[in-house]
Amino acid sequence: MIIGLVRHGQTDWNAVGRIQGQTDIALNEEGIRQAKALGRRIASEDRKWDAVISSDLIRANETARIIAEAIDVPLLPGDQRLRERYFGDMEGTTRSEREERWGSEWPVEHVNGIEPMEAVRERAHAFVEQWRHEKPDMSLLVVSHGGLIAALLPVLCESLEDNHIGNLSYSILEWNNEGWTPLLYNCTAHVEV
Repeated sequence: MIIGLVRHGQTDWNAVGRIQGQTDIALNEEGIRQAKALGRRIASEDRKWDAVISSDLIRANETARIIAEAIDVPLLPGDQRLRERYFGDMEGTTRSEREERWGSEWPVEHVNGIEPMEAVRERAHAFVEQWRHEKPDMSLLVVSHGGLIAALLPVLCESLEDNHIGNLSYSILEWNNEGWTPLLYNCTAHVEV
């Protein structure tokens, strides 16, 4: 199996540093431009994807739809397991608001309602394992969220550095019966053009 991991395009909340979590925010014009840029990149590459799937949140689904149309593959129904971490009372806050309320340590695990990171890892890994077992020959492009991808990547491939996952970051991993091998990691060259 080959899996591609893409973070959704920019939203207005991304642009001003508000934590979205599971708040359902749409792409802004820049996010749409970014998704189209990645769609063009993938369409120009030799690698072929069988389908695109995303989180069921609108920013990921919009990104996935744009890419699926650009590469002419099916867009599968969204999957809740691919949602961003739920940040409870932090959702909708800016960095300065968070620091004023909870201090500079981030993320603050004791904030009311925040989803434990282990739960995020478990649901994301369960998604990957289900697809790997049910469709071992598939090339699946997954559009999700920065926090979820950052939590999932080290579970799949311990050797990867812990880098910030920017909007429209693109990573590719291949399963080889011994584990996942990174073929591309956290690439944003298509956005920087």
